[in-house]
Amino acid sequence: MLLSSETCTEMEVGGMEDEGPSSHSELPHSEDYQFTQQELLHLESSALAENVFVDKKVVDKLTEGLLSHYLPDLQNSKRALQELTQNQLILLDTLDQEVTKFRECNALLDLNSLFTEAKVYHNKLVNIRKEMILLHEKTTRLKKRALKLQQQKQKEALEKEQQREKELERERQLTAKPAKRT
Repeated sequence: MLLSSETCTEMEVGGMEDEGPSSHSELPHSEDYQFTQQELLHLESSALAENVFVDKKVVDKLTEGLLSHYLPDLQNSKRALQELTQNQLILLDTLDQEVTKFRECNALLDLNSLFTEAKVYHNKLVNIRKEMILLHEKTTRLKKRALKLQQQKQKEALEKEQQREKELERERQLTAKPAKRT
């Protein structure tokens, strides 16, 4: 008689259940129980190895049934994974494009800051130019004024010199001259 391990285990467990928890002392030791189960497994595997005659058609039908049961789910999972991979690639491309756009925006911001900085420096140059023009006009006026003052001083000096010469001439004329004999 060929017993499966499930049948033997059920028999042993069933036998124990009949005894109930009150007869705890009558339970077999765990070592005895393991030994018994190991013996049963050994007996079962040796009996199966001796008495196994498998029909190829049965194996093919079982294989076909197993494949027909799991293959559609596996193929659906494969399609779903391929679709996910495809979507991930699309997402990666989209993210790459967005990163490129952000970099371009940052470059534009940098460019805008350069233009505003250029405007600031241009305004400074315009102001410096205006100041230089004003300074040039002031120096031109100062030079003209200095020239006029110099001319006026020269004129005054010339007038003083002429006045002095006139006074000297007058003094000479006023000084007594010996009379000439005629």
